[in-house]
Amino acid sequence: MKMFKRQDFDFELPESLIAQQPTAERPASRLLVLGPDGVEDRIFRDIEAYLQPGDLLVFNDTRVMPARLFGQKATGGKVEILIERVLSEREALAHVRASRSPRPGSELLIKGQVPVAVLGREAELFRLQLEDGDWKGVMAAHGHIPLPPYIARSDEAFDHERYQTVYARKEGAVAAPTAGLHFDEALLSRLKEKGVEQGFVTLHVGAGTFKPVQVDDIREHRMHSEWIEVSPELVAQVEATRARGGRVVAVGTTAVRCLESASVEGRLQPMQGETDIFITPGYRFQQVDLLITNFHLPESTLIMLVSAFAGYERTMNAYRHAVAEKYRFFSYGDAMLVYPKEDPDEI
Repeated sequence: MKMFKRQDFDFELPESLIAQQPTAERPASRLLVLGPDGVEDRIFRDIEAYLQPGDLLVFNDTRVMPARLFGQKATGGKVEILIERVLSEREALAHVRASRSPRPGSELLIKGQVPVAVLGREAELFRLQLEDGDWKGVMAAHGHIPLPPYIARSDEAFDHERYQTVYARKEGAVAAPTAGLHFDEALLSRLKEKGVEQGFVTLHVGAGTFKPVQVDDIREHRMHSEWIEVSPELVAQVEATRARGGRVVAVGTTAVRCLESASVEGRLQPMQGETDIFITPGYRFQQVDLLITNFHLPESTLIMLVSAFAGYERTMNAYRHAVAEKYRFFSYGDAMLVYPKEDPDEI
């Protein structure tokens, strides 16, 4: 089996193709269909033509928190806080950016008025505690939508709606499951009328999703951990889909990671807890028949996952086609509908 290096997943991407704004309408994004016979260039609303009655769309229903907060140290230095995970009403784990890292026992002031105690560090994260109130209320009052680092602008009012899926309901993510951003209520209704079922998993996307792979040998990369839930109801939906000959269609790499993490010896089981699954070429998928996804960063764990599903050469050729045809990339960009490689043993 080929031993992949990080550089194998690099590709030339003009900066002009990195989407800075969403399309006016969600389903108006472009759709690259990577099928068994090559690629097709479509519009996202055309996805109806590729889904069949009896298929099951599996969505990630996480909701993005207004997790970016600005403030200062007691000494006056500016700080930027990105809440990674709320642990309780008053405690949270967060990334803190400052000219000098705050020390345990020090105090931060959000907006110059909300005191936060720095309890200590846990690896790259800081454990923070509010002296009063709760994190949900503080984020609602003072928080900003944490747009990805490759969007070179501050968040605007429209991002609070457009950087969420229309079915987002369980708050806890710091990044959107972006494949779902292309669906609006009208498209979901038409698919339901066609007989395409809808099910939900939860994966609270962490900031680690943007962390680049830094080792040349990808087998040495350690994935960040994220919280997931696969419910008994979703398991029953998948089993019913299999029984009627339908396909399980994962909407986004986060849905893939949920389904594959909860699969034990080929059977999907309910799960609630942490996953750090890292899917690379050579992985044998157990639950996913089709994948809807956005275009991902060069050398990222997500392009490695797509390569594992579709085959390395097919995936990289599709990305080169997307660049040549000026598709829009990343979170506010265009989408792919990906069919699996025909031979599961193919790399």
